[in-house]
Amino acid sequence: MSCVVFDWPGMKMRPIALLACVCLLLTLLSTEGSAADRRVALVIGNSAYTNAPPLANTIADAVGLAQLFRTVGFETVISRTDLGVVDFKRAVREFLRTAEGADIAVVYYAGHGIEIDGTNYLVPIDAKLSRDYDVEDEAVALDRIIGALQSVKRLRLIILDACRDNPFPARMRSVEVRAGVGGGLGRPIDVGADTLVAYAAKAGSKSFDGDGPNSPFATALLRHLGEPGVDIRIALGRVRDDVLAMTGGHQEPFIYGSLGGATIALVLPPAKKIEAPPVTVGVAPKAAPTTAPSALAPQPVATSPTPPPQVPAPEPCSRDEQRLTQLRAEPARDQIVKFEKELGCARLRSQVQRLLESVGPTDPAGATSPRAPPRQQQAEARSAPDLCASDAQRLQRLRAEPNLDEIRNLERELACEQLRPQLRRLLESIGP
Repeated sequence: MSCVVFDWPGMKMRPIALLACVCLLLTLLSTEGSAADRRVALVIGNSAYTNAPPLANTIADAVGLAQLFRTVGFETVISRTDLGVVDFKRAVREFLRTAEGADIAVVYYAGHGIEIDGTNYLVPIDAKLSRDYDVEDEAVALDRIIGALQSVKRLRLIILDACRDNPFPARMRSVEVRAGVGGGLGRPIDVGADTLVAYAAKAGSKSFDGDGPNSPFATALLRHLGEPGVDIRIALGRVRDDVLAMTGGHQEPFIYGSLGGATIALVLPPAKKIEAPPVTVGVAPKAAPTTAPSALAPQPVATSPTPPPQVPAPEPCSRDEQRLTQLRAEPARDQIVKFEKELGCARLRSQVQRLLESVGPTDPAGATSPRAPPRQQQAEARSAPDLCASDAQRLQRLRAEPNLDEIRNLERELACEQLRPQLRRLLESIGP
């Protein structure tokens, strides 16, 4: 782009026009990088398995990740839950068209996964897997996902929270030798260039669901993937450190694949303010006076540079809105209290206060004693089902992805009265 303004007849550039031209060019240069990347995501969470144990956290994990990708500005986010084999393969095929020519593409899957004879498979909710030859028809190979992203230019990222026990060991008698006996997924054979495959746990080991609304792996992903300007390898390294800490060293996320030397971030850093250089306005020499010099009082001529334009300070609300969205997906009372103290956007203060009140002083079931270990909690849950669990689960989903109509439906249908104050505060927290 060129920008030249002349002042006839002397062919001198006007200082004011020059300043405006410089500002325009600097603005275009500063926004060129942010407009270049096209980012897309496919998010799948499978929970309600018909021939395998259901999974507690996967829907909330998928909803939270999809909301995160939308919040940080992904162009397209395809979000699906509880997919059978036909719908699963259709979603992958649809995403192949969406991701064609994109700069960054992310696939996140939470659900059951198995490894058979060196090939990893993601398991739809209606899979039976009675024989070894059923797996290609009833499951989705990881290689199929990787192949669907080959046209992506800069980064192909596949995140799998699927490293659990093989849920079909008794059924797959004809493949006992071929099926992985250690549980979890196996190491991917060939992921290709500019591709990363992130496992919730190292190949051959298992991941844990945890005792919170999200799995430890998803909790760490929600905390770190949206950090502006952070290289994806650094972000996933921070995820690894958090999961090791949360699980006492029993679960170690692992990354397969490699990237080049350039920094690749899922979220671009904030645009830097570029100050235009000051332009000094010159003063032309004065013409000789027509009257006698003695009749004129000497007049001093002062020149001063034109001050640069003032660039307004960045609006803090965008950053605070992103953090509020993450806290809705992963509500923790201490984090909300900390956020309330650090809040810079005044118009969000009432929503943060309502979100804090919606979490309540204790967990959704009303327990005030310290949490038992996860295995003990699971045993107690099986022996004494919580009457409020269904309403608490619906409330948690609505915190992660608020919908006014669904919140009002839950308010009408609520059976657990101890959750009503939290539900009312959640309704107030989403604003008018």
